[in-house]
This record gives sequence, structure tokens and C-alpha cells, in this order.
Amino acid sequence: MGIIARLFNRNKEQSSGKGVEDFISLTRVYFQSVIAVNLGITNIRFIPDVANFKRLFKIPTQGGRLGLGEKSASRKMLMNDYGISENFFKEIDASVKKHCRTQAEVQSYLFLYQGFSNDLMMLVGNLMQWKFRVPSIFKGALRTMTEKTVHDICTKTVWKKDDVHKTAMAVRQYKERLGYSEQWMTEYVYNIMMLAKKEPRNKDNNAEKK
Repeated sequence: MGIIARLFNRNKEQSSGKGVEDFISLTRVYFQSVIAVNLGITNIRFIPDVANFKRLFKIPTQGGRLGLGEKSASRKMLMNDYGISENFFKEIDASVKKHCRTQAEVQSYLFLYQGFSNDLMMLVGNLMQWKFRVPSIFKGALRTMTEKTVHDICTKTVWKKDDVHKTAMAVRQYKERLGYSEQWMTEYVYNIMMLAKKEPRNKDNNAEKK
């Protein structure tokens, strides 16, 4: 929740920036909005990220249903600011519909998704170390590299390092349980990678100044 807290503690002008935290936070808002709409959740405290998003951007409640307006707004931001595809949202919708049929299942689902996201990004970062230094202007090449890495994670059975093998197997189990495709994983990872490439320079410069 640290990422979410930092995002929503910013002022409104800062929150419009296109960064890794903003992207991940908007994705979480979309997830929670879909859950709220599907289950008819009326207690906004059950979906804290949506509550913060609603308050920050003054999203009106549509048709008396919590999550409907927030789902539409977060989806629009993700598409307009990050170029996210329609299929990305369709897979989230299908996964949530299948695995979150009751409120009791929601926390378990979100816990699994968080583990999936964390392990996937950690593994990709390990496997694509030098490739992260490829200039952002070579977007096509970076997208292809990301796609290949994700495909390897989902299909390769033997890895040289035990920790890599263990994490890859965990990611594949998460993938099967949650129902996400390689295409969805590639789009998620690629966007985070491209956004992250824009941020380290400022952090490094600040570190050098200290």
C-alpha cells in the first residue's frame, strides 16, 4: 500500500504525472472498481484505493452504484495516458468475474494478484538487466524483448539459477490461477519498464548531490 499512499498524498497537479506509481495505482483502482460493480459493494471503506481516487478527482457516483464512475474514469486515464489496450481490461474483467464471486474471495484474489505482480516484475528485472539500458527510442525492440522474456517465463522448464527457476514456477502458477495471458503480462511489464526508464536519472542525480 506504500505506492498508493505516496500517490494519493501528492497534490492534484502532481498526480497527473505519468509515472510507475501512477500506472500501478490506476490499475489497482480499476481492479477494485470492477469488484465493487460486480459485487454491488456499497461500503467505500472496503475499496480504499477507489475511495482515494474518487475523492482526489471528484468522481461522481453513477446510477447510485459505487465503482461504476471510477471504473470508467480509471480506464480512460490508462488508455489515454499509457495507451493500454481494450484487451487488457477485458482480461481483468474476466478474471475478477471468475474469481471474485463473493466478498470473502476478494482479499484472497487481491493477495494472489499482488504476489503475481511482484514476482513477475522481480523476475523480469533479473532476466532483462542489460536490456533495460536500451534507449527508449527503440520501443519496438524493447517490446519484442519483453514479449520473449515473458514467453520464456511461461514456457521454459529449465533455468540455470535455482532462485530464478523457483520464481518462474511461482509466476506460472499465479498466471494459471488468475487466468492472465502472456499478452496481458507483456503489456503490463512493458509499460512499467518504459515508465521506470524515465525515472532513475532524477533519483541518481539526487543521490549524487547528497
